[in-house]
Amino acid sequence: MIGVDTLGVAAKLGEAADTATAIPQLAAEVGLDVPTAYGVQAALVQRRLERGERLIGLKMGLTSRAKMAQVGVDEVIWGRLTDAMRVPDGGVVDPSAYIHPRVEPEVAFLLDRLPEPGEPVGDFASAVRAVAPAIELIDSRYADFRFSLPDVIADNTSAAAFVIGPWSPVPAGLDNLGVLLEVDGRVAQVGSTAAILGDPRRALDEGIRLAGRHGVRLQSGWVFLAGAATAAVPLRPGAHVRAVVEKLGTASLRAAS
Repeated sequence: MIGVDTLGVAAKLGEAADTATAIPQLAAEVGLDVPTAYGVQAALVQRRLERGERLIGLKMGLTSRAKMAQVGVDEVIWGRLTDAMRVPDGGVVDPSAYIHPRVEPEVAFLLDRLPEPGEPVGDFASAVRAVAPAIELIDSRYADFRFSLPDVIADNTSAAAFVIGPWSPVPAGLDNLGVLLEVDGRVAQVGSTAAILGDPRRALDEGIRLAGRHGVRLQSGWVFLAGAATAAVPLRPGAHVRAVVEKLGTASLRAAS
């Protein structure tokens, strides 16, 4: 889109993240469309790479109807993950480093090679080295956690941090596994992996297709977060969060007080 200052928009979003300060939505003001928003996202992540972070994977967003309804948009999107976003399983995060952090349970893939779009499930298992339960910490940089589709894409799909539980071999089926999100030992959300585009493997197929439109090719050894199985829950100081995925196990984090 002519006239959009891609680097300027990325700088505003980067400053908002670095200072944990919410900003107004930008898309309507500067005239962002979806393709240009992905350009802003690339520039935003490039800022992180220039200060020493490494690109280690991709994530999907808005892959469940619950998430679409929660944030008021209606299209699957993708974002980028860096090594600085990864938190060890059981690790501690500081909520004050974010604007309005929320957590959600996910399924993570560890890629062995790049699957082709639409690849049969039998071949898919050889492309994905392992699978794990995961938690994504999302944190929109926009005031009140409200945004349009171009806004959230430009903001790297609200990516902030993530935890991955123990890796395990890919089971025969991933399409209807029970999912729980627990906060302080109490169930906060109940869902199923079927909420992730009907099957998390479809999310990987979508990720390959959508990222490929922008010249991004997934790499062997990358992490891929397939998307949330439930709506997100606010992360309160001192909270202990655990995601439980049937057959896959658990992942957890603790928020500093």
